[in-house]
Amino acid sequence: MDRRAFIAAAGTATALSLSGCLDGGLSDDDFDIGMSQNAFLPETYEVSVGETVVWGNNGSRGHTVTAYEETIPDEAEYFASGGYDDLETARQEWHATGGGNIPPGEMYEYTFEVPGRHNYLCIPHEPSGMIGAIVVTD
Repeated sequence: MDRRAFIAAAGTATALSLSGCLDGGLSDDDFDIGMSQNAFLPETYEVSVGETVVWGNNGSRGHTVTAYEETIPDEAEYFASGGYDDLETARQEWHATGGGNIPPGEMYEYTFEVPGRHNYLCIPHEPSGMIGAIVVTD
């Protein structure tokens, strides 16, 4: 089953568990952007308005996908694994409870509705330079 069909079958949940995968590993066909060690791969990814991006944690540590709210387009809705409404809350929850964590072998998805550059980070690995960008075109 291809990634888009899998997502459609799974419904609208933002975090998808892949308990059936061997060793928690993901295939490159399962996601658009990989999360490995201290990097989003690719770091910049381009989509059209209305497309869903899927991040897959194919590393061995937990990660987050958290928008830099000051740098996303003004009309854009804030996005973060864990469903937080702003970066400050996402950071607080990560440090207090591990909130927003995407464990190895799991995925996060978000549909982009506003054109422009949407910069984001991984909270625990931001000091190591784990940042990325989604460029949304009309």
